[in-house]
Amino acid sequence: MVEITPLLPGNRQVIERYGDTGFRISGVAWTSSVLVRPTRTLTWDVTCLEDITEDSLAPFFDGTVEVLLIGCGARIAMIPPKLRAAVRARGPVIDAMDTGAACRTYNVLLAEDRRVAAALIRL
Repeated sequence: MVEITPLLPGNRQVIERYGDTGFRISGVAWTSSVLVRPTRTLTWDVTCLEDITEDSLAPFFDGTVEVLLIGCGARIAMIPPKLRAAVRARGPVIDAMDTGAACRTYNVLLAEDRRVAAALIRL
């Protein structure tokens, strides 16, 4: 696993590690794909890009998320234009990248106190 822990207040969901066995987020091990918000992490029943739907991203449509990072797994992939447009119509801007890059970018934006969230497919 790669250690990527920034210095943040204790009440934040910080992605500490990621790898082929899952994630460690604020001291908790997750073996599945996850949805990460600044104050809460949830399991995500998605294993590949084709599983992502507007409904699977619905937890981010409450008006509090400005940037939604999609961790596509080991490699970056394109989010289908129809899905990208549907999500954008609900609020957040999607930025897709490989899962490692999404984890690191999430932590940086969180440290900047941005309204960020991440939907991360396990490697």
